[in-house]
Amino acid sequence: MAVFIVVFAIIFSLFCLSTGLLRWNELRYKKKGLPPGTMGWPIFGETTEFLKQGPNFMKNQRSRYGNFFKSHILGCPTIVSMDPEVNRYILMNESKGLVPGYPQSMLDILGKCNIAAVHGSTHKYMRGALLSLINPTKIRDHILPKIDDFMRSHLSNWQNHVIDIQDKTKEMAFLSSLKQIAGIESTSIAQEFMSEFFKLVVGTLSLPIDLPGTNYNRGFQARKAILNILAKLIEERRASKGKEVDMLNCLLKEEENKYKLSDEEIIDLIITLVYSGYETVSTTSMMAIKYLHDHPHVLDELRKEHLAIRAKKKPEDPINWEDYKEMKFTRAVIYETSRLATIVNGVLRKTTKEMEINGFVIPEGWRIYVYTREVNYDPYLYPDPLSFNPWRWLDRGVESQNYFLVFGGGTRQCPGKELGIAEISTFLHYFVTRYRWEEIEGNKLVKFPRVEAPNGLKVKVSNY
Repeated sequence: MAVFIVVFAIIFSLFCLSTGLLRWNELRYKKKGLPPGTMGWPIFGETTEFLKQGPNFMKNQRSRYGNFFKSHILGCPTIVSMDPEVNRYILMNESKGLVPGYPQSMLDILGKCNIAAVHGSTHKYMRGALLSLINPTKIRDHILPKIDDFMRSHLSNWQNHVIDIQDKTKEMAFLSSLKQIAGIESTSIAQEFMSEFFKLVVGTLSLPIDLPGTNYNRGFQARKAILNILAKLIEERRASKGKEVDMLNCLLKEEENKYKLSDEEIIDLIITLVYSGYETVSTTSMMAIKYLHDHPHVLDELRKEHLAIRAKKKPEDPINWEDYKEMKFTRAVIYETSRLATIVNGVLRKTTKEMEINGFVIPEGWRIYVYTREVNYDPYLYPDPLSFNPWRWLDRGVESQNYFLVFGGGTRQCPGKELGIAEISTFLHYFVTRYRWEEIEGNKLVKFPRVEAPNGLKVKVSNY
């Protein structure tokens, strides 16, 4: 009996302590003018529920508090916005005090010169430097030929094999970027870089707890290793005085480049280039293969577009800019894949001053999570929203394009949008004109916090 009383007392004490901490945290953030919502535990907030439950957590909070509510996720008090009109306002008004508000883990691991971390004149300068490397002229004349050469090689000899399309697209996105940036092929340095880079990616979406074994710690250690790799690469490139036509050479040619960057800025810009394209390119490519397999009529239409392009060329002829611009249905497939899979769930902003949004007063320093996932499934914007229908994007006048924010919006629209679409389009060109494929049973997909196949997405490939 005594043991029971002790156990009961301990449980009751823990319950009271937990209730007290939750109540204290709610009172701590109870300020007049704030939207409704819950704040969870001190320090951790509702991060665990957010990462575990994902879309269901958001739906539950929306059902209780509406499209605009407060929470505490990823280490910061946060306003979540699911209203399409409010989301557009937030993304289009950086000059009014809404700057990037990415998690501390992402800022630490990607570097203080990362384009997502800076704003104002610094952002304008870094964005200009980035666009000078990946503008349409550079893509047409220098980058697309490299992409084509890489894809031809990367997609060779897949016939009569079972491949993990998730692994292949990850390698594709990463190694293609390295080839464009520094002319690096599948060498030992590329493999070393790739191993560390995958740890870095996981670390950017974690609580910033720097303890051994945490994703944050592994990601930060991976950043250090990558800094050493890139610093050595820059040193070797300067010593060789080579004339390689790649992004690194453009960055190091100070006399020809109006954007003069320090080595630290160059390294963070390279990490940004690899990181920003990696996940969207690899995941969109993987999910496009998945959706095309599940919708043969879409695959037939896509293959028809690419076979028409190939019919005008010799087998060895590469894809050129004119071919790429003809891939209108391909672009529609990419947009629809991004929408339906929700490759990007939303973007983060931070207030630089107290401000009123949607009738509420948001304190200075709070993050605003522009959560676009549910907008992608709005039946008003996308009739029959759960169907895979690329044809909806061929109507240039559809109102939904105003709310399609997978590439961001305003001055923060992804500068690598066209480059990413060119990479995915070239990948699809060679995949669908060379191969047929069948899925292997047992493939499982999860869509939050990242779209991925935990055990891989395996397909059996044969010649077309």
